[in-house]
Formats: sequence, structure tokens, C-alpha cells
Amino acid sequence: TTGVLYKEDNYIIMTTVDKEKYKCLLPLIASGNEEEEKDYKGPTPGELLEPLFKQSSCSYRIESYWTYEVCHGKHIRQYHEEKETGQKINIQEYYLGNMIMKNPLSEPESRELSCGYDLLLSLTQIPTKNIEGQMTPYYPVELGNGTPCSLRQNLPRSSTVMYICHPEAKHEILSVAEVTTCEYEVVILTPLLCNHPKYRFRASPVNDIFCQSLPGSPLKPHNLEQLEKQQEMLKMPFRRVKEEEMPSTKEEKFSSIHKPVAVGSHQLLTVGTTHISKLTDEQLIKEFLSGSYCFHGGVGWWKYEFCYGKYVHQYHEDKESGKTSVVVGTWSKEEHIEWSRKNAARTFYLREDGTQTVRMVSHFYGNGDVCDLTDKPRQVTVKLKCKESDSPHAVTIYMLEPHSCQYILGVESPVICKILDTADEYGLLSVPS
Repeated sequence: TTGVLYKEDNYIIMTTVDKEKYKCLLPLIASGNEEEEKDYKGPTPGELLEPLFKQSSCSYRIESYWTYEVCHGKHIRQYHEEKETGQKINIQEYYLGNMIMKNPLSEPESRELSCGYDLLLSLTQIPTKNIEGQMTPYYPVELGNGTPCSLRQNLPRSSTVMYICHPEAKHEILSVAEVTTCEYEVVILTPLLCNHPKYRFRASPVNDIFCQSLPGSPLKPHNLEQLEKQQEMLKMPFRRVKEEEMPSTKEEKFSSIHKPVAVGSHQLLTVGTTHISKLTDEQLIKEFLSGSYCFHGGVGWWKYEFCYGKYVHQYHEDKESGKTSVVVGTWSKEEHIEWSRKNAARTFYLREDGTQTVRMVSHFYGNGDVCDLTDKPRQVTVKLKCKESDSPHAVTIYMLEPHSCQYILGVESPVICKILDTADEYGLLSVPS
């Protein structure tokens, strides 16, 4: 393999059950990135993130009950809004951390403090976090002085914000976790860190081990040949019905859309933001509302397909076994209307001028595949929310499971911004007039 060295004296002798002997050459593992990291003289990670802190920008994540707000370099807040009778909005909120600066530092002092922290990080090992099986380097920012925690003698809540490199990201919140009581970890995806070689994603290199048969042994072990024949026999009857090989005009039409955004060259970690084709807004809205244009996204093993007014599918694609798909919920207008009579299908936001606008709509999709744990069909509440973005065609999708096989699918897109105000009393959307 290019760039990988093999030496004649770096080998082991392998003996099979049938006493066949093979000499296996091992690769000399070398990363090849050390030189780039050693010679790096560019901005520190703190300086790379400075534009984000200076802009006072905030990132949001909607979960089943809480909404999380990360205002970079300022605070982290979790809140829940409930509209009471008579237009009054009741907000329940907690600050999970604030920047502790009793005496605000002047800009040079602040930069000096940041550079000192960066120097400390450069002298020590850069911390990493296991994200989807990949040890990922991150830049930590500590926030303390949050809302007092009654479970910890009213000590203030605190958080560590972990910034990780993602070239396609828009500073999304990947996850929020309470690691111990009232102490939190927030993972943010940002492209700003990617200019620093120590924070880039790297796929773990896979190097071949070459084995040569020794005198008196066959080229391939007998058992290996038998196994390969069996695998070929097993594949034959199933080859024609593998879902990934079925012809589909829709797949061809949207093939460039369905690919998840990969982090670096590492295919396992995907962020739930995909870019859709440059259709005109009006055409896109019509196709979305008719269910012929579906949103795809998701983080991790499972990906999600949401077709408005049709279904929600959860699926995993594998080169070997094809596509595994689970029906999470299917649309029935009657069932949704019945559900909306007991649940809020629309939530509103009160503007400063006293008028109100639709903030989010919720739709019920029931009658999914039967769940092994409950023996009942899966069901999902889809929460459609406006998400302003530099890219008018960005989509973010994530799924939560507050109860076994009862899901909440969060779908955010600028496309939704254009149709939220058309929602009727049942939360059903239509093409703007």
C-alpha cells in the first residue's frame, strides 16, 4: 500500500487447524501527520473560534420537552415554553452555565487569557471524546455560575462546551448530556477548528497484512476456500431482492441528496444536515407537501426518511447486507385530527408588535411496525420547525425516544419557514397563496 513500509524481518508465522503454515508480513505503522502538526504556526484554537464568540451567535436544539440555547462564549440555557389561556406564555428555564467574568476583561487581557489556555493545551495531550466509535479531538470551553441546583446543595450548574471540527457544519449542537447531577457536556460542530491540523478528523488507517504460503502448504488454507464457497452460495438467492439493487426512478432523481455529510474521510459519523437540490422554492414546497420530496438526515447508525403526509422510516444502509428499514409511523389524517384534539398541533410565538406567528407544528404518525418491547405499533410525533440558514436548502433531522417505540422526530429547515403560517387548527400546512 502506498506510503506503508513492509520489512522482510517484520513477520509472524501463522498455523491453521490443518497444520498449514503461512508467513504473514506486518506493516510498519506510521501516522504521517506528525510533521504537519509539528510545523503548524497558524492561529490557536481559541483564536480560530474568536469570530464565533465576537458575533454573539447562538445555536439551538429542540428536544422532546426542552429547547437548548447555546450563545457561544456567553451562556447555555434550557427552556420550555407553554402557552396558557389568554395569550400568556409561561417559560420554564435553567441556565446550565455562564461565562464567569465578575470584572469584565479588556480585549487584550481576554486574548492573553485565551492564548495562555491554548499554550497549556498545546503542551498537554489534546482531549478527545468517543463520538460514534471515533476518538475525536475537541476544544473545551468551561461555563459555570448557572442556575443553582437543588439536588447539590444549591451549587450552581456548570457545563463543558466541546467544539469539534466539521467542515460542513454551521455550529450545530450535536448533543447535550448531563454527565453528573447538574453538570453537562455540550458538543458543537464547527468548521472554524478545521484549519488546525490537530483538530481535524482522521479515519483510522487500515493496512493490509500479506500472507505467503510456506513450502508444503496450499496457496489458500483449505477451510478459507470452503468458507468462501459457502458465502457465495448463500449470496446467490438473495442478490435479486436486495433493496439497494432495486431500480427506483426516485433514487436516481435524488441520488445526490441522500448522501449524508461525512466528517472528514470518516464515514461513520454523520451530522443530520444534508443539502437538497436547487429546486425553486415554490416547486420545492409543492413537492414537499405532496410527499413526493422527502427529507433525509440523522446522526449515527440510523438515518431517517420523512415524507410529509406519508410516513417516517428509520433505516441503515450497509454495503454487505443492503438496506434495513423500520416503519416508525404512517400518516392517517383522521388519526392525526383525533390526536390534535388532545395535543397542541400548533405552538405560537408572540412578536414584539403584539401579533403572533406559528413557531412549530406537530403531526402524529401512528401504525408503524410492531415493537418487540411493547407488542404495539410504533408511533412518532413529527415536530416541524423553521430554521434560518445561510443555505436555503439545509435540512436538520434528529430523533428522540422518550418512551419505548414512541418517538419524536425533529425536522428543521428554511423550507418550513415559508409555510408555517399556513397551518390550520390541526397544524396541517398548505402552499402559501
